[in-house]
Amino acid sequence: MESIAKADHPFRLEGRIALVTGGASGIGEATAKELSRAGAFVWIADINLSAAEALAASVGNAKALHLDVTSSVSIAAAVAQVDTLDILVNNAGIGHVGSIENTEPADFDRLIDVNVRGVYLVTRAFLPLLLAAHEHHEAVGTIVNIASVAGLVGIKQRFAYCTTKGAVVAMTRQLAVEYPRALRVNAICPGTVETPFVEGYLDKFHKENKEETRAELRARQPVGRLGRPDEIASAVRYLASDEAAFVSGTVFTIDGGWTAA
Repeated sequence: MESIAKADHPFRLEGRIALVTGGASGIGEATAKELSRAGAFVWIADINLSAAEALAASVGNAKALHLDVTSSVSIAAAVAQVDTLDILVNNAGIGHVGSIENTEPADFDRLIDVNVRGVYLVTRAFLPLLLAAHEHHEAVGTIVNIASVAGLVGIKQRFAYCTTKGAVVAMTRQLAVEYPRALRVNAICPGTVETPFVEGYLDKFHKENKEETRAELRARQPVGRLGRPDEIASAVRYLASDEAAFVSGTVFTIDGGWTAA
């Protein structure tokens, strides 16, 4: 009967505790909603606490958590509030436009700090809880890192961003090999997704030709449109579920055919 019930309701996460960094907007917001819909309790961790609180109130099965992924002090304070953890989604990240020639050291360091060191610090801090996850469930702890197609292929004017997302892909594979039976670690590499992250990029770097640039972003993905946050969130849910028990160390590309072209 249990297998029949599970077949009728796949990808369920009842009883699981999840934490999503950068969880108050964009892909993080969609992921928090999707994991909650699947039955998990979700810690919505974000540097913008008020936004996280507002989202947690609307989601219901969630709680806001202030988290600056670049701060060991902030991370330690967050860890102190979380008793158990089954699913960690490293989603927080920032972007930058520029070739190596016009990427200043300060800009490069900032992207490394958030996109790479942040994933390292958060994962390392929550690792003991994730390793203990199997004590609460048959399944092992799960990490899903949100990387990017920029970590798989070269993209013009994205020197620092490509560098950091490539590092996230490499960290994913290393962790999967280091803890093959204690953790499942996977990465999702989205193409360009319609989020506040992308809107901010357009406002900052293409204010004068915003719609033209938006059309170019759509065109570089063979399906001819931007991705939706919920499409990425659905993949996170799958990778966190028992149905993905044999999936570890993989890079799941969701890019409308971009990297296949």
